[in-house]
Amino acid sequence: MSQRKYFGTDGIRGEVGSPTINPEFALRLGYAAGQVLAQHHNPARGRPTVVIGKDTRISGYMLESALEAGLSAAGIDVLLAGPVPTPAVAYLTRALRLVAGIVISASHNPHQDNGIKFFSADGMKLPDEVEEQIEAAIDRPLGCVGSGDLGRARRIEDAAGRYIEFCKSSFPNELDLSGFRIVVDAAHGAAYHIAPHVFRELGAEVFAIGCQPDGFNINEGVGALHPEALIEEVKGRKADLGIALDGDADRLQMVDGAGRLYNGDELLYAIVAGRLAQGGRVDGVVGTLMTNFGFERKMAELGIPFERAKVGDRYVLEAMLQRGWKFGGESSGHLICLDYHSTGDGIIAALQVLTALVRSERGLSDLVRDLKMFPQKMINVPLPAGLQWQDHSGLLAARTRVEEQLGDRGRVLIRASGTEPKLRLMVEAEEAVLAEEGVRELVAVDLTKQ
Repeated sequence: MSQRKYFGTDGIRGEVGSPTINPEFALRLGYAAGQVLAQHHNPARGRPTVVIGKDTRISGYMLESALEAGLSAAGIDVLLAGPVPTPAVAYLTRALRLVAGIVISASHNPHQDNGIKFFSADGMKLPDEVEEQIEAAIDRPLGCVGSGDLGRARRIEDAAGRYIEFCKSSFPNELDLSGFRIVVDAAHGAAYHIAPHVFRELGAEVFAIGCQPDGFNINEGVGALHPEALIEEVKGRKADLGIALDGDADRLQMVDGAGRLYNGDELLYAIVAGRLAQGGRVDGVVGTLMTNFGFERKMAELGIPFERAKVGDRYVLEAMLQRGWKFGGESSGHLICLDYHSTGDGIIAALQVLTALVRSERGLSDLVRDLKMFPQKMINVPLPAGLQWQDHSGLLAARTRVEEQLGDRGRVLIRASGTEPKLRLMVEAEEAVLAEEGVRELVAVDLTKQ
């Protein structure tokens, strides 16, 4: 794949007002995408149409208007879904048989940032070659089709309701959530008017927090990245569970009645364990380089193949599709259940955990009791400019020594940060003292000397 100028691993993202997150660029992006998407559209299926959804950032209105204008100038019809979760756009794209879906969101970032990402007609990421064609077209002069060929725009008035029903359809018809007291934290983000309704309509008593967006407070002290508010609310309400989403609702964290927080690895195990308990089939599970070693060991005990992908839900999904597996996720809470959706979805993942809880009549702590999470110790060290750390003899030797000491009781992970000049040194082990000793040995290596 060629070097990208604009697209990253998760679309285009940056600070509002930067060279790529501004109205002029969004206009050109909309026009370029429209031209490319029109080329891939079969005219026999009617006019090419895309849906645009967004989270609750104030800048979303500006970018939405600019994208709409660019797409219309290219002859593409536009459906405006308003504030809806990222996975809702993937769903609407498939359900309405559209040529593509566009999400305006910077996910878990603060309101100063925003981003633009695309879904293909099948509700997954655009093929690399299509993204490359859009990139090539962005810097070309803007044009406009004739008046008779301009795209039209209209709002989908029932976008939220459609998605609520879709989420509910992933929960078994014969079950309900009556008797559950659940705190739902939508991070003042895209699911603020959706997530509480899903769980309430399934029978739960719902207490909503993080559901008062003002354009600036998305992810601010609430949501999956800041679960402290959820923990306090769960304990204060004497609730059974807490559910925290991030700004675009594709990430999940959960809290039990005692205030214990469960990360993505534990929740993924709860989903897998629930499927197995009901005689379901689990062909394999995909995690990432950061997935806890305890999860990998538990999969081995259960005889379930496990594979690690690079960090990023995009890479998890790619590995799942290559293997034909249905379950995967990240420790951060991006969880994918391909038997229900084509992308990671925080609400649907929470419903799969709840399905396991209702069927088993067990609490969340009891459901994951058999998963022994390994203590983890990680330290970031400065990475000298130009250092080929993968070939550093001292670091390689130290890694070998630590791995020999751990045997099958842990693992070592060394990786460079993708955002700053630092090397991340991590050791997981059955006992915390082993992890700490291993990291100390790695940190003692002088990276300035080969």
